[in-house]
Amino acid sequence: MADRFNFDVTARDGKARTGVISTPRGDIRTPAFMPVGTAATVKAMLPESVAATGADILLGNTYHLMLRPTAERIDRLGGLHKFMNWSKPILTDSGGFQVMSLAGLRKLTEKGVTFKSHIDGSRHELTPERSMEIQRLLGSDIVMCFDECPALPASDDEVAKSMRMSMRWAERSKQAFGDRPGHALFGIMQGGVTQELRAESAEKLTGIGFDGYAVGGLAVGEGQEAMFSVLDYAPDMLPTDKPRYLMGVGKPDDIVGAVARGIDMMDCVLPSRSGRTGQVFTRHGVVNIKNARHQDDPRPLDEACTCPACSNYSRAYLHHVFRSQEMISGMLLTWHNLHYYQELMAGMRAAIAEGDFAGFQAEFHRQRAQGDIDPI
Repeated sequence: MADRFNFDVTARDGKARTGVISTPRGDIRTPAFMPVGTAATVKAMLPESVAATGADILLGNTYHLMLRPTAERIDRLGGLHKFMNWSKPILTDSGGFQVMSLAGLRKLTEKGVTFKSHIDGSRHELTPERSMEIQRLLGSDIVMCFDECPALPASDDEVAKSMRMSMRWAERSKQAFGDRPGHALFGIMQGGVTQELRAESAEKLTGIGFDGYAVGGLAVGEGQEAMFSVLDYAPDMLPTDKPRYLMGVGKPDDIVGAVARGIDMMDCVLPSRSGRTGQVFTRHGVVNIKNARHQDDPRPLDEACTCPACSNYSRAYLHHVFRSQEMISGMLLTWHNLHYYQELMAGMRAAIAEGDFAGFQAEFHRQRAQGDIDPI
């Protein structure tokens, strides 16, 4: 463990890179996938089970935690790590994305956003300063700037206006964050799918100076081709000695493509949400365990997987408990999905270190192309 936040790149292969983010709460091996613990829990998982999959860091959600149980209550109870029994690093998003999605329930101004709670209709205000305060109360190891994330498609004028306000909010976030040794503040690049706006955002953020940089405003409806076209240049606009975080991504092929383009960190609800709905990620693609063809199948989900679902249970059993709406279904399938994602990250880290990331990509796509995949 380190006394301060630090990032070391240990190997590069093309644009892909592997390294270690050091924090007082432990090291984060990159490329890193962060399971999402929206409300201080990764749904259907115990914290020690999440750690057993290989996760070095979790993501928590400012918006949901500020409403329930409130950041002030979590602070009084010893902070988010103690509250949810997770001793490793935690990154918290700023709440901006969730608030921006509250169509009809929010009002946006230069100061920030006022909105009605989706829980009880109570009114709240979230500003860069308040977001920093909430994340400080939670005890987050990595804090995200407060920003606006417009949905795509949107006009260049709309995206530019939103991005420039987010950059002003980034300055206010940095000032409100202050000097907190051992904790990190990440800026968030915006600009939609327009290269000139992305460049303007990157220049502004690097001028302010942050401990890491996120590529925001993607995975919001633009499609993989457009996302990859942005990632072909956007990470190169950011400092090489700082972590680069792609927010809200994604499917396994999204993740592999992002790492190939220089991304170090990702998060997504997909592995846990899919586990609860019967969709399982394997080396050969997506298996829908609810499909009738699995009801008499004695095989595991994936013969090469060592997770509890694959080691101890058949497809027939997993089909049965899903169809019967038993809680163990979501637990086992979520565990498998998170295990698969962490194995994917470990495989990429090893391939980059060995200088064979191209070979890893080729094998990844070969297995998926020849696999036994269910229709979604």
